[in-house]
Amino acid sequence: MRKTFHTRQLTFRQLEIFKTVAERNSVTEAAQVLHLAQSTVSTQLAKLVQTTGFELYEQIGKKLYLTGAGKDMLAACRDMFDVLDALESRFAQRAGLSVGHLRISAVTTSKYLVPNWLGSFCRQFPEIEPEFNIGNRAEIIQRLKANMDDLYIFSHLPKELDIHATPITDNPLVLIAPKGHHLTTCTNLSWEHVRKERFLIREKGSGTRHAVEAFFNMYGAPLMRPLGIASNEAIKESVVAGLGVAIISRHALSHMAPGNLVELNVKEFPIPSTWYLVTPKGKAMSPVTQAFSTHVDAMLGCK
Repeated sequence: MRKTFHTRQLTFRQLEIFKTVAERNSVTEAAQVLHLAQSTVSTQLAKLVQTTGFELYEQIGKKLYLTGAGKDMLAACRDMFDVLDALESRFAQRAGLSVGHLRISAVTTSKYLVPNWLGSFCRQFPEIEPEFNIGNRAEIIQRLKANMDDLYIFSHLPKELDIHATPITDNPLVLIAPKGHHLTTCTNLSWEHVRKERFLIREKGSGTRHAVEAFFNMYGAPLMRPLGIASNEAIKESVVAGLGVAIISRHALSHMAPGNLVELNVKEFPIPSTWYLVTPKGKAMSPVTQAFSTHVDAMLGCK
């Protein structure tokens, strides 16, 4: 006798809960995102398992891992919510962009830029519901591969993926030292004057690290005693503490107390870099996403 699967008895709320849990591998994190009690999330997951007749996940420690059936369920959830988002976008277009959602994921250094863009956009369209995710480059690439968001922001493009990228603004990488460092009083500095300093750089895989390594390779000079650090804030504090000099985005200096850090005037700097708005190739921009892109262009004076 053929087994019957009661998939039409599933509710959108249950699917939203499952999708959130699956994407975060955690009931606790999903409950926080959805503003629900953990017991409510666990109960809805149990009902999903009962309705489908399949184990959808395995729990190892505090993390959840999807089974084959769970992966099928997650793919179906994403497809269904994409269809609903497309419908919402059409409604938003009819309403003159008075409603809608906008999901953006961006690499960490963009946190010095994107909130300003998003805040300005939401003031113009107050009924738009934004979601802004920040992560390291590897995390944002995974979200891009899974098509989890409307728009992605990178400074170093993931060339291994089939994407559409629009350059939006410069991301100059500058060389900084602590106040009182012996190089801060020098003029006419060149790369040869600084290459033997201890460099503090972002972790492997970050967009800034890619650009810095390309720069060193161009000059045929290996990094001298590099110290990899996983955040711009930690790099800045480490430079102030005298652990070395660093190459970071000039945008990351905007939130530092004036005078603690000095941008060195070195002939080969700043290293050129660019911020990009990225979507999977072939993905149509929703009216809300297109409006945000146009808004950012206008803010930055892009032509």
